Amino acid sequence: MLASMFVMGGVSALRNPQQHVRMAEPVTGKLSDTAAQTEQIPMNPDEKQLVLINGAAQVLGGLALATGRLPRLSALVLAGSLVPTTYAGHRFWEETDKTQRANQQIHFFKNVSMLGGLLIAAVDTEGKPGIAWRAQHAVGSAKREAKHLRREAKAQARLAAKSVTS
Repeated sequence: MLASMFVMGGVSALRNPQQHVRMAEPVTGKLSDTAAQTEQIPMNPDEKQLVLINGAAQVLGGLALATGRLPRLSALVLAGSLVPTTYAGHRFWEETDKTQRANQQIHFFKNVSMLGGLLIAAVDTEGKPGIAWRAQHAVGSAKREAKHLRREAKAQARLAAKSVTS
C-alpha cells in the first residue's frame, strides 16, 4: 500500500515532467548549480533530468517494495527520493494564500508520515535477526569455540606430557 503512491507519482513525473520541473525548480536549480561548481561530478543534470531520475527511482523503488524485492533497499531509495520531492513540492511556508498554505501543509506532513513508514520498512528484518545482531552473535560463538579449543588443546598437551614421562 505504501508503494502505490510512489509508483503513481513516479509515473506522473515520467509522463509529464514539465509540471514537476516547475514545482521542483527551487531545489533542482540549487542542485544543478552545485553540480556545475563541483568538478568531481562528471555530469551536470538539468532540472528535467533530475525530475526524470527521481520519477524513475520512485517507480522502480515502489514496484520493488510492492513486490517484496529488496524491501529494505527499496524503502531507502524511496525515502531518499521523498525528501527532495517533499521539500520542492510542498513549500507551505512560502504560500501567502491561507487555503493553499493549508493544502501544502497537509501534503507536506503526509509525506513526512510516509517517510516514517519507509524508515520503519527500511529497518524491518521480517522477524529475522539483523546484520548487527548476527555479527555480534558470530563473534560470541567464535570466542566460545576458541575457548573450548584452547581448553581441549591444553588437556591433550597434558595427556601427551604424561604419556611421554611415563
